[in-house]
Amino acid sequence: MELQVSNSPFNQEQTDLLNRLLPTLTGAQASWLSGYLTALQSTGGIATAAQPQAGTPAAAVSSTAREVTILFGSQTGNCSGLAKKLSKKLTEQGAVVTLSSMSDFKPANLKKVQNLLIVVSTHGEGEPPDNAISFHEFLLGKRAPKLDGVSFSVLALGDTSYEFFCQTGKDFDQRLEELGATRIVPRVDCDVDFDEPAAEWIEDVTRKLGEGNAQAAAAVSSIGGTASNETESEFSRTNPFHAEILENLNLNGRGSDRETRHMEISLEGSGLQYEPGDSLGIYPENHPQLVDDLIAAMDWNPEESITINKQGDLLALRKALLRHYEITVLTKPLIKQFAEIAASPGLKELVEPGQEQKLKEYIEERDLLDLVQDFQLKGIPAASFTSVLRKLPARLYSISSSPKATPDEVHITVRAVQYEAHGRNRYGVCSTQLADRLQPGDTLPVYIQHNPNFKLPANPDAPVIMIGPGTGVAPFRAFLSEREETGSEGKSWLFYGDQHFATDFLYQIEWQRWLKDGVLTRMDVAFSRDTDQKVYVQHRMLEKSKELYEWLQEGAYVYVCGDEKKMAHDVHATLAAILEQEGGLSAEEAADYLLRMQQEKRYQRDVY
Repeated sequence: MELQVSNSPFNQEQTDLLNRLLPTLTGAQASWLSGYLTALQSTGGIATAAQPQAGTPAAAVSSTAREVTILFGSQTGNCSGLAKKLSKKLTEQGAVVTLSSMSDFKPANLKKVQNLLIVVSTHGEGEPPDNAISFHEFLLGKRAPKLDGVSFSVLALGDTSYEFFCQTGKDFDQRLEELGATRIVPRVDCDVDFDEPAAEWIEDVTRKLGEGNAQAAAAVSSIGGTASNETESEFSRTNPFHAEILENLNLNGRGSDRETRHMEISLEGSGLQYEPGDSLGIYPENHPQLVDDLIAAMDWNPEESITINKQGDLLALRKALLRHYEITVLTKPLIKQFAEIAASPGLKELVEPGQEQKLKEYIEERDLLDLVQDFQLKGIPAASFTSVLRKLPARLYSISSSPKATPDEVHITVRAVQYEAHGRNRYGVCSTQLADRLQPGDTLPVYIQHNPNFKLPANPDAPVIMIGPGTGVAPFRAFLSEREETGSEGKSWLFYGDQHFATDFLYQIEWQRWLKDGVLTRMDVAFSRDTDQKVYVQHRMLEKSKELYEWLQEGAYVYVCGDEKKMAHDVHATLAAILEQEGGLSAEEAADYLLRMQQEKRYQRDVY
C-alpha cells in the first residue's frame, strides 16, 4: 500500500522517498526503524545525524552534539552536492545535522535553529534558484522572525560574467544579519571555479562548529560513522574520467542553418552512474585558432612554462591557454584587474566610476583577443597576464539517454554555436570542439552532474508534461527511454519546437515510434519558420489549454528544459494564463498554484 500526500503529514518528495524505501525493508529492518524513531521522538525530535546501529541508544549522538541546519538552494545540483559534503563532514565530527532543500524547509522552524548554514546559487539575473524562491521571499519579507541567538554562514555560488554576481547569497547574508543572527564565518562568494573556495569555507565552518564536539565525534566513531553501502566512482568534477566517443552524428537535415550533434560516449570502466535528468560535465578546449591569434598578438613564446595553480604546477603557455584558462568571456572584475597591470589609459578610463553602462556594452560578445587588440596590451608578460584569468569551466549538457536502455553509455544533444560579432567569427568553446574537432575514438574528460531537482516522478503512473524546444528536448528522450524500459503506465505529453519541420525535427523517428507504442501519449510541435507568423511551444500550449488544465488537475508533473531568459519565462507565463483561463483563478492564485507545484516537485525546470 502506498502513502498518499493527501492522507499523510509528509510532503510529496518525502512521500515519494518513503514509497521507494518501505517496500524494500526486511522485517528486522522495519522493526529497528520503528524503535529508532520512537526513541528519537522521546528525545525531542528527529535529526539527520549519522544513524546508530541496532542496539545503540538513539540519544547517544543527540545528547552531546551541536545542532546544525544546512539549507541549500540549487538549480543544477552544485549546491546540493556541496551541502551533502558539508553535512557528511559535520556528521563525522559529531554534529546533529538537518539537511534540507530550501523548498522542503518550513520557515516557521527558523526560530528553533541554532546554527544555520546556507549554500545557494544565483540564477538568471540575480534571482534565486527555483527551489529557493519561497524561502527567499519569506526571509526577505515582513513575516521573517527575529533571529537573535542564531549563528549562520553563507556559501554563495555565481558567475562573475553576470551583473548580479552571487546576489542571492548576498541577500541571505545581509538579511540574516538584519534579523539579529551572528556570523560563524564570513560569507564566501564563488565564481564558476568554485571547488577551492568552497572547500576552504567548509573547512572553516566545520572547524568553528567542531569546538567542543570531541565527545560527540567519538560517539559517532563508536557506532560506525556514516558508512554507506553505495559504491562511489573515483571520478568526479575534480577528477574527470577520460571517456571514449562512440558516435558523433549531425541530427539536422541538409539545408538547415543549424548543426546539432548527437553524441554517444562510453562510461565503461568508470564506475560513473547517472539517472535521467542529470547532466554530463565536459572539460573543453579553447579553439586552437583563437589561442594562436592571442599568442601572436601578445608576441609570446608558446612553449614558455607558466604556473597554472596554487600547487605550482607548470605547463607550456599554449597548452595552458588551450586547456586551462578561459579566454572567450570578459567580466567586469577581469577587466578591472587588467586595468591595474596594463599601461593603457583607455582601459583605465573604461573602468572608472560612471562608466558602468559603457563597460557592460563593451563586454558583450567580446573576448580576450578583442581586449588585447583594442587597448594595445602587448608587452604584459605571459605569467602576469594568465595570473588574473579564470580557470576554464566545465560545460554542462542535459543527458539524453537512460542507463537502463544503454548501459555503460551516456548520450548528449549539443547545438554548435557559431556567429559573427564585431568583425570576427565567434565559436562556442565546447560545442564547436564537439562538432568540428572530435571523432569516434577520441576521448573527453567528463563527469556526472547529479541534479535532484529534475527527476521523473517516483510514481510510474503519474502523468508527465514535457516542454523542450530545440536541444531542450534532450532530457525528455532520456525520460521516455527510462519509462519504456521500466514499463511505466503513466500518460506523457511532449511539446517540442524548432525552426523547420523538414530539417530540424530532432529525433523524429524515435518520437514517432514511442507514439506508436504508447510510451508517448501525445505530442504537439511548433516549427517557427514554416509559417508566416512564428509559432512557438507556448502557442501550442494555449491551443490545448483545456486538455492541459485537465492534466494538471489530474496531478501531472510539468518539466521545462531550455533557454531561461525567453522560452522558460514565456512558458511560465503561459501556464499561469491557462490556470486563469481554464481554472478561473486570479493572477495571484495562479502564481500560488505554480509555487505549490514547485514545492511539491510537480513543476521542475532545467534551464540555462
